[in-house]
Amino acid sequence: MDHRSAVLPAEYGWILLAIFSVLWVILGWLWGRKAKNMDGFMVAGRNVGLALGMATAMATWVTSNTTMVAPEFALRFGVIGMIAYSSAALGLVFFAPMATRIRQLMPQGYTAGDFIRLRYGKIAWVLFLIISLFYCLTWLISMTMAGGLFLNAIAGIPYQHGMTIILTVCVIYTIFGGLYAVIGTDYIQSLIILIGVVVLGFIVFHRVDFDATYNELAEFQPALLMLIAPAAVMVFFNNLLFGFGEIFHNNVWWSRAFAMRKGVPGKAFLFGGLFWLPIPVAVGFIALSAGSLDINIPDPNQAGPIIAAELLGVGGAIVVFIVIFCSIASSIDSLLAATSDLITEDVYRKGFRSKATDSQLRRASVSIILLLGLFAWFIALPNVGTLATTLFYAGPLVGSAIWPVVAGLYWRQTNPRAVIAAMVLGSLIGLLAYEFWAWYVASVVGAAISMVITVVGTWLFPRDFNWSDLAEPDLAIKEK
Repeated sequence: MDHRSAVLPAEYGWILLAIFSVLWVILGWLWGRKAKNMDGFMVAGRNVGLALGMATAMATWVTSNTTMVAPEFALRFGVIGMIAYSSAALGLVFFAPMATRIRQLMPQGYTAGDFIRLRYGKIAWVLFLIISLFYCLTWLISMTMAGGLFLNAIAGIPYQHGMTIILTVCVIYTIFGGLYAVIGTDYIQSLIILIGVVVLGFIVFHRVDFDATYNELAEFQPALLMLIAPAAVMVFFNNLLFGFGEIFHNNVWWSRAFAMRKGVPGKAFLFGGLFWLPIPVAVGFIALSAGSLDINIPDPNQAGPIIAAELLGVGGAIVVFIVIFCSIASSIDSLLAATSDLITEDVYRKGFRSKATDSQLRRASVSIILLLGLFAWFIALPNVGTLATTLFYAGPLVGSAIWPVVAGLYWRQTNPRAVIAAMVLGSLIGLLAYEFWAWYVASVVGAAISMVITVVGTWLFPRDFNWSDLAEPDLAIKEK
């Protein structure tokens, strides 16, 4: 797509891109000044309240996958696909009590890797790091791709230029202040996203003929109205379990649990999930209305922005631009911060520099953020694959981590060897299902295999664990 087929004039797109790029860098710098030490840089001083906690949970989960992959699900699988994507809200809702327990068991924790290492030992820890880093990099690459695809679809900005600018902006302000900068900008981004979605929803409600949309689908694409099609049902459960795996294991969410004040994590994640729930339904419905509106969708990745912009004109296109730009930025910055924390804490400090000072860790973290940004840019540059297939390749890996995490938090007798086998076999068999069956069953297969091995292995060979061992004395970073 170029400027001749984009809805928003290219000059408007460049102006908006420049304004919001500068805005996020400034806000990131202002919030980042609070990060006086590594506790501030990695876990925001462990003093995040309910408003900021809820906002960062919702803004991080309103990714390009919500605004761009949810419409793709609707176009491919119909109504059940739209509902399937909204099921990801349950990941945040079910993580709410887990976040409270995490905060209680590990008051000085930094990463999900700390938990796995202390709970199951070094072999499980290394395996978990491989799974988590693979997933984080996959998500980061898909977000970078989404930035380029979105700017190209709505304003004709070349894909490579758009993805480079969005990624660079997020790298810059994340370097300034780590999680402080990320949570601060997430708060503003969440407000913009909520206001924008409400405005768009109100306009769409008055512009779209619901009967015409239904009749168009019933006549030309009746399969999209089916709620029990086998493939669509599998998509529902695959996305549900993928959402659980994404959140339960990922340091993006664990770092927020560690950053929030006691008593806050449960409420923050619960409300964040409930506020997120209607968003994929709304954007999915917009995609289903494409036929009745006579709008051509050249690429399913671009369905959301194209339809909304065509339907609402230049003013609506500007609102769409702002909302989706904020959603992409809020995910990229969170991934950069959380993944760099995981590498800094679990690889650099625990593996090589156990006595590293605060300033040494800060320099290492900044370097890692830069390298992560460069890696994502290099992989995303050719623009290969759709967002859904790119992201869901990690589905069996994250699905295999659900039960080890849940059982480790609540089941004192969980067997470490069973957990290791569960993650290995769940990942491998799930990847085989992805390759030889379909991408939308991989998470289900990985999670199912992992569950059986974790439960049966622990039932046959229980291993007692002392919860106090999770409060490791040397978790806290020493300042010099």
